[in-house]
Amino acid sequence: MDNPNPPLSMSSTPEPPRGRTYHHGDLRNALLDSARRILEEESLADLSLRAVARRAGVSHAAPYRHFPNHEALLVELAKEGFAELREGIAEAAAASSSVESDRIAKIGAAYMRFVARRPELASLMFGPQLPNRDAFPELGIAADAIGNEIGTALHDSALGLAVWASVHGLAMLILRNVIDLGQRKSGLDVLPSRAEIILRSLFSTRRD
Repeated sequence: MDNPNPPLSMSSTPEPPRGRTYHHGDLRNALLDSARRILEEESLADLSLRAVARRAGVSHAAPYRHFPNHEALLVELAKEGFAELREGIAEAAAASSSVESDRIAKIGAAYMRFVARRPELASLMFGPQLPNRDAFPELGIAADAIGNEIGTALHDSALGLAVWASVHGLAMLILRNVIDLGQRKSGLDVLPSRAEIILRSLFSTRRD
C-alpha cells in the first residue's frame, strides 16, 4: 500500500525566508528609513551600521554597499534634516503675515517645531558627531541654506542671521537640558509656542 504522506525530496525548492526582504534598488532607502526610526525611537548613541542592518532585516555587511562607513550614513541623515528644516521655515514664512515680528515668530516656531519632533536629528545636524565637516562641503551648503532662507523671508540677511542665532541658541540650550520652558513637565511639544513668545518679545521693537 502506498504511503499517503511520502517524505519530502531533498531537491524540493525551499521556502523563502520569513521576515522583511527588499527588492534590488530600494536597500538604500530601507537603510535610511531604519536609521530614521532608530533616531526617533531610540537615540543617536544607538545609531550604528550594525543596528541599522539589524532593524532593516539585512546582513551586517549590506549597509556597506551604500554607506562606506558610519560617518557617511550620518552625513546623509544630516543633509535630509537640513532640507526638512529649510522646507518648514519656508512654509511658515509663506503662511505668515507681512508684519516683521509675526514672520520672525512663525519662523522661530517652525524651527523649534522641527527640534521638538526630531531632537536626535537636530543634535546630529549641529553636534560633534560630525567632526570632519570640511570633508563634506554639501553639509556646509545645506546649513548655509537655513540662514539664507530666513534672511530671504525677512528681506534682511543680517536680521535673518540674528533670528537664526537666537532660535538656534534657544533650541540647543533646551536639548542640553540647560533651561526649562515647560518641556520637562509637558514635553517638547510646548516649545514652538514658547519660542514664538520669546522671539516676539526679543524682536518686537521697531528697528530704525
